[in-house]
Amino acid sequence: MRVMISIYVCLLLAVPLRAAEEIYPKHVTAKSQAAVKKGLDYLAKMQTQDGNWTNMRDGEAYPITMASIAGMAFLANGNTPTRGPYADQVRRIERYLMSNATPSGLITGASEEQGRPMYGHGFSMLFLSECYGMETDERLRTKLKKILIEAIHLTARGQSGLGGWTYNPGGGDEGSVTVTQMQGLRAANNAGFSVPKATIDEAVKYLERCKTAEGGIQYSYGSGGDTRLPISAAAIATLYNAGEYDSRLADSCMAYVWKRFTAQKEFTKGEGHDFYTHLYAAQAFYQAGDKYWDEYFPTAREQIMKMQQADGSWTGESVGPVYGTGISLVILQLPYKFLPIYQR
Repeated sequence: MRVMISIYVCLLLAVPLRAAEEIYPKHVTAKSQAAVKKGLDYLAKMQTQDGNWTNMRDGEAYPITMASIAGMAFLANGNTPTRGPYADQVRRIERYLMSNATPSGLITGASEEQGRPMYGHGFSMLFLSECYGMETDERLRTKLKKILIEAIHLTARGQSGLGGWTYNPGGGDEGSVTVTQMQGLRAANNAGFSVPKATIDEAVKYLERCKTAEGGIQYSYGSGGDTRLPISAAAIATLYNAGEYDSRLADSCMAYVWKRFTAQKEFTKGEGHDFYTHLYAAQAFYQAGDKYWDEYFPTAREQIMKMQQADGSWTGESVGPVYGTGISLVILQLPYKFLPIYQR
């Protein structure tokens, strides 16, 4: 009897250890977790000592944007500037972006992102806002606070009369830059910064002005033309970020985007910008609930993993491997729920 009891106790002690190794968030698998680690290791290996990826073609062309996107991939894994296996990478990105804050409030490098600095500004505002709540160095936190306040003011001042933004502050408006600024502002708001309500309200109105007869979003208010799937997907995510959960525009965009996704389950949607499309569509479907997420993510997860290269990277279409790898990792890690901006 004592032998039987001893064997039973040993089995009980062994099971939790075994089970703990196999417990993952919903739809995350051991293979997808391994793919994530391989991708993060790739980004860590290729990062320069300065904290950027200027040794890569996309990192050289768009250093601020690519550093920010890669940074979000590390944060989505639960790392902070001081904790986690990739804390050093996060810390270097944080300092690199802070060093590129200009007196005007614009966060941009010497090349100004090929003449399109507002992309990098929006993505860096997103990344730095997420870092702000994690930063434990008070002197650095004080400096970061000042940078983010000035970045918010720059974005608010650079909004067009129609409520959107384009590649340069005050230069006009188009959908992709607009959603980037909206998400950056929302992250700053989540971090406790004061974001002008009128700025967000006008941005939402801008997206509403760009609505097409199909229910999605066109490239810009004055462009006319067809409905753009990538911007329509991005509009859903950013409207949710702005608290517009009951928005009729969000509903119509979701109907349009979901119809497109269910009609064609392949990663490539035929319009280009597939990584960009999935970056925002994944956020939209995740925040919309299990009805969408349960159908979207398992298929997307498998297709994304098949596209991973032997070195751990993703090619990122015509942009480059930092872009493709960062976006793929953000999507694969949404179920981890580490970042407020991506949570339901």
